[in-house]
Amino acid sequence: MLYTLPIAIIFPFNLLNPLYLGFPAGMEGIALLILRVGTGILFFLHGYPKITHLQQWASSLKMPVFLCFLSALSMVAGGVCLVIGLLTPLASVAIFVSMAFAAYLEISQGLPFVARDPYLIPEGQYEGPKGKGEPPSWEKAFMYCLILIALAAIGPGAFSLDALLFGG
Repeated sequence: MLYTLPIAIIFPFNLLNPLYLGFPAGMEGIALLILRVGTGILFFLHGYPKITHLQQWASSLKMPVFLCFLSALSMVAGGVCLVIGLLTPLASVAIFVSMAFAAYLEISQGLPFVARDPYLIPEGQYEGPKGKGEPPSWEKAFMYCLILIALAAIGPGAFSLDALLFGG
């Protein structure tokens, strides 16, 4: 006889089953693993300094600390979830909200979608805090949104905790 978890423990997970369309294996599963882990690491690396310097980040954005905390938490916790492939659709949506808001903030500041190549900008027109660098744009936030939509829609792939828990 197989050991089964009590229904009270399994019930919340059963509610999540509709979020998963399948768990591709093979090359598709490997590609999703690479995309998911790489994206998760990047978000953890983006979120960790924000959560450890929350006051400074909130004042630089002129945003409430609580909203900045939620955004940073979505990046840190969501990044960890993406790396291990746990609750991938929910983690993707949580981070997506932060990235969509980041894109909105950048658009409302009048930043371009794609900035001019820094080597084509005349001398002195754009200098970042460490000299000539990548001019600001909302391209990166948009690209992250596309990746997160794909992960939320396609799922984590066969090489994930989600596949182990929800793969049947």
